[in-house]
Amino acid sequence: MGPGPRGPRILCGMARDTSESNPGRLKQIAQTYKMTRRVDSKVGLVLAAVGIVTFGVILAIGFLIGHPIYAGILGFLLALLAMAIIFGRRAEKAAFGQLDGQPGAAAAVLDNVGRGWSVTPAVAMTRSQDVVHRAVGKAGIVLVGEGNPNRLKGLLASEKKKMARIVVDVPVTDLIVGNDEGQVPLKKIRTTLLKLPRVLPGPKVTEVNDRLRALGDLMSNMPVPKGPLPKGMRMPKGR
Repeated sequence: MGPGPRGPRILCGMARDTSESNPGRLKQIAQTYKMTRRVDSKVGLVLAAVGIVTFGVILAIGFLIGHPIYAGILGFLLALLAMAIIFGRRAEKAAFGQLDGQPGAAAAVLDNVGRGWSVTPAVAMTRSQDVVHRAVGKAGIVLVGEGNPNRLKGLLASEKKKMARIVVDVPVTDLIVGNDEGQVPLKKIRTTLLKLPRVLPGPKVTEVNDRLRALGDLMSNMPVPKGPLPKGMRMPKGR
């Protein structure tokens, strides 16, 4: 399961009263809660405290102004909203904590950046499993490397040189995932991409994507052995 659902999404799931959507939403929230609790054992207490305090404050204000019933309803809704926001943040933090340091973690985050980005995982890799992923959007081309920073510098430079032969006048940004100086923490990859200036129109993004598909990725560039395939083996599918 990917990073935990964000506050607004959880609230929408709580607010919907259709019998078809609620079971799936509630089950997803329950699974996310269990995953979060394994990493963050205090999440239940924190959510309860946030809900009680929010409801209590609004209800107290209601008694002061002489409208406790209306304030109670408003307090209940605001308590749900506050709990949903806090839960979303803590669930996301727990998910990133589990992903951090795992091979392919950056690719998982890139797949959830959002609309407008086309992601190709593992466009380059070393024998030591340092890997570079590629994302293309209106901000241009973004290369995201995860692994040893020293080896990644050469790998990123090689990938840039390869792209320069078929793509021109397109900004290329390279990021190295990590927590050291000059690196981007895993949890900030999405934010970093979304903050990049949008300089390419939609048609240009499509053109760049089409050109880069010619480069393929590691799977599509794998040599195919001659002769019949062994029984049960399937051809790898390129993107």
